[in-house]
Formats: sequence, structure tokens, C-alpha cells
Amino acid sequence: MSSIDVVTVGHALVDIRILVEAFPGIDLESKVLEQSWGSGGSAVNVAIGVRRLGLKSSILAKIGFDSFGRIIVDDLLKEGVDISGLRISLGQTGFTIVAINKKGEITMYGYKGAAETLEPSDLSEYAISRAKWIHIASLRLDTTIEALRIAEKYGLKSSWDPGRVLASQGLERLKPVISRVNVVSLSHKEASLLTGIEDYKEAAKEIALTGPEIVIVKRGEKGVYVHSEELQEEIPAYKVDNVIDTTGAGDAFASGFITGFLRGYSLRKSLQYGNAVAALKISSLGSHCVPTHDEVVKFIWEREGI
Repeated sequence: MSSIDVVTVGHALVDIRILVEAFPGIDLESKVLEQSWGSGGSAVNVAIGVRRLGLKSSILAKIGFDSFGRIIVDDLLKEGVDISGLRISLGQTGFTIVAINKKGEITMYGYKGAAETLEPSDLSEYAISRAKWIHIASLRLDTTIEALRIAEKYGLKSSWDPGRVLASQGLERLKPVISRVNVVSLSHKEASLLTGIEDYKEAAKEIALTGPEIVIVKRGEKGVYVHSEELQEEIPAYKVDNVIDTTGAGDAFASGFITGFLRGYSLRKSLQYGNAVAALKISSLGSHCVPTHDEVVKFIWEREGI
């Protein structure tokens, strides 16, 4: 019997976030209005998001034996994420420096460090076997394929978010992954890089032909487009009065969508739930400032009356 709802596989990083007046040019300085440090990376963000939304999660990722690694461990333990699949290397923990201006636009500098050294042999079969759903994000190809092999062995549902670097390798090279996952979730830019097709609806259709049941194209403030057998539809985003930080919005959406699906919601309702989670997340500073399930339900109720 599954004791974990969602196992996430991918990057565990530290986010160093600074809120600035404006992005400065070369040799110029911009005043920092606010700053915060905390764990980030897609695997961490989704694992914490799922926990905050009321389900149980675990993580498979790699960190360094250093102070940044300690920050990640502390955050995961505080949030109640199972860390038995977390691996520690002698390398440095990866980090991302995220600068956010007053409009909520971001610029990032990323160092993947130990996160990118998660090898197929590092994966805990036991951790995967205990879950109902596996979410893999921005992870090297060999480890991704091994994670899916183990997940298939135990009958898990799967979602995959390639990230820009992997998406740029193209559809043909990534077929061994795309053909085996239930859900592909990616940005409009990533869908174009993956397929060479600019039109996101056509790109989603092309990806779906490779095998996944559901293809979700994330379109930022416009919401998401879904392509599946039962639904080809735009699901609009919820309007937010005060956008503070869009970092991790895609991960917030993923944690909401997966949670909704596992709660037994319809596909459309799961996507609306994911959009609501992302909308609430971007209203606060931090890559995994995900709301609780009750807050999401209240937010949707106020806007939809459902």
C-alpha cells in the first residue's frame, strides 16, 4: 500500500532571492528592497507544495555536504517531506541567485552543483515503490529514464517537466521519456524548443502523438493549454492584484495539478486548482510559498462560486 502520495525527482538547490528597484546595467548598482534565502529547485518546490496542500511527499535529489545542503535539509524536515531518498555528495550544493524587480520580472544566475550529479544508481527504489505518483523535473536523461523504469514496475502515474536545457535536445532524442510518461507539463518556450513548432496548440498535439495522455503548456499570466483525448482547451489564469515573485510558479502549478488529480478531481478542475495555487504563490516572495488546500478552495470559491 502506498504510504506516500507524490515522490519528486530532480534538483534541490538554494535560492538567494533579492527584490530590487530595477535591474542595473553594467557598472551600476540597484538598491535591494528585500532579501530571503531558502531551499528551491523543482524537486524541492513540488515536494513542499504537495505537503502544504495536504498530501504526503518524498524527494529524490542530491545535495552537497555543506551549509547550503543544511538549509535544504532543514526546510524539507520542517515541511514534513520524507528525505530518505536524499543523497549527499562531497561536491557543492547548487544554488540560484534570483533578482526580482518591482514588476515581478526575474533574472537568474544558476549553479547546479551536486544537483546535476544525481545518477541512476543514486535512486531509491524503496522510496519510489511507496508512492502513487512520480514527478520528474529538469533532470538529466539517464537518471530520468531509470526513475521511470522503477515507477513503471510499481504502477505509478508519472509527470515530467523537462526544463529549457533538456527541451532544447528535441523530440526525437527525448522520445524514450515522452513515450512513457502520463503527463508532460512544459512552458510555451519549452514546447517550441522541443518540437520546433511555434504554435503551442500544434506543439502540444505533436508531443501527444509520442505517447503521453495529457500535455499541458504553461502560458504564464494567460493560464494553461491542455491537450488530451477528453479535453483540448485553454484554462485561463486567475488574475492577481499584486505580483511579487514569479519564481517557482510552474512548480506551484504542478503541485496543485497533481494534488487535485490525486484528490479525484476532473482534469479541468485539477488544472483550475493548479492555476489557483500558482496565482496565490506569485503573490508572495519565495519559490515554494504555496498556500494550504483550504486557502486554495476559498480563493476559487470567491472567483468561481464553485
